[in-house]
Amino acid sequence: MSIVWTILIGFVAGLVARALKPGDDSAGFIVTTLIGIAGSLAATYLGQAMGWYTAGQGAGFIASVVGAIVLLFVWGMLKRR
Repeated sequence: MSIVWTILIGFVAGLVARALKPGDDSAGFIVTTLIGIAGSLAATYLGQAMGWYTAGQGAGFIASVVGAIVLLFVWGMLKRR
């Protein structure tokens, strides 16, 4: 169930990250959602690797939004090329 919660939080985090990220973002709704889910998963597993979270404990909403914002910046840089 923890992966399901991570995906749900990532979905919302992707939408919030897109709203918070400055600049024009031409990524669609589905791409933004997938980036949010990837950011949430990355924040969860990076936090577990760093010892901030235990296994089975999600990163939380704020870390998921930060992870999604970072991935949105990376996506924007890759898309420009």
